[in-house]
Amino acid sequence: MLTYLCNKAYLIEKIIANNNRINLELENKARLLFDYWFIQFDFPDGENEQYKSSGGEMVHNQILNRKIPENWSVKELSDIANITMGQSPEGSSYNNEGNGAIFFQGSTDFGWLFPSVRQFTTAPSRMAKKGDILLSVRAPVGDMNIANTDCCIGRGLAALNSKDGFDGFLFYVMKYFKQVFDRRNSEGTTFGSITKNDLYSLKLACPPKELIEKYDNIVSKYNEMIFIRSMENQKLEELRDWLLPMLMNGQISIRDAEEHMAKNFEQNE
Repeated sequence: MLTYLCNKAYLIEKIIANNNRINLELENKARLLFDYWFIQFDFPDGENEQYKSSGGEMVHNQILNRKIPENWSVKELSDIANITMGQSPEGSSYNNEGNGAIFFQGSTDFGWLFPSVRQFTTAPSRMAKKGDILLSVRAPVGDMNIANTDCCIGRGLAALNSKDGFDGFLFYVMKYFKQVFDRRNSEGTTFGSITKNDLYSLKLACPPKELIEKYDNIVSKYNEMIFIRSMENQKLEELRDWLLPMLMNGQISIRDAEEHMAKNFEQNE
């Protein structure tokens, strides 16, 4: 029995680790492309594959105090994103029995990509929609997950989605701002939290819609693959956490366990 348990646990962990490795590779590709196009300004422009490196016109922007491509503009985060700041419901409404709406208080609920459901509330106040970016607005500021269901969010979180439907682009905009927060923290400017006004007024160099759409079309495919593997990992973790204790306690047989695992792996193919 012990050998069987170890083998099955190893198999599940191996699949999870492989999915995480692929997800990291896809995310790194999307982040690298974002850096090339929107930070270094070497985006494709007509016949030129690298705008800035090939001599594209750059103009100094006083707001950002840096040069940006001549036909770009400076926008605030609230110009491109719908933002909902979390608000915690009455404590008496909390429960662990599944009554009411799923409730995420802050980044302590975060997983690799999706938060873990631990708590519910019968008096939801601020809601996030499935697919929204969940952003930690308290230390560690800038950590992110994706809401894989409609949920209530507490004061430790904000929910964001793109006003133009470019959620892939917005996700990596927020990844960039996370790097900014981390860099400022390392320089001694500690971000214990970020206010609504601070979040709304974050500024970025914004390209024409056509370039955003082109980038979003690319990274949305990456994000879809990441989403699928992350959902598979979540199901595998639930299977592991349910199956192994049941076997150890003798509540199911090895044969039943094999059938249950085969069914789960078939659903995840």
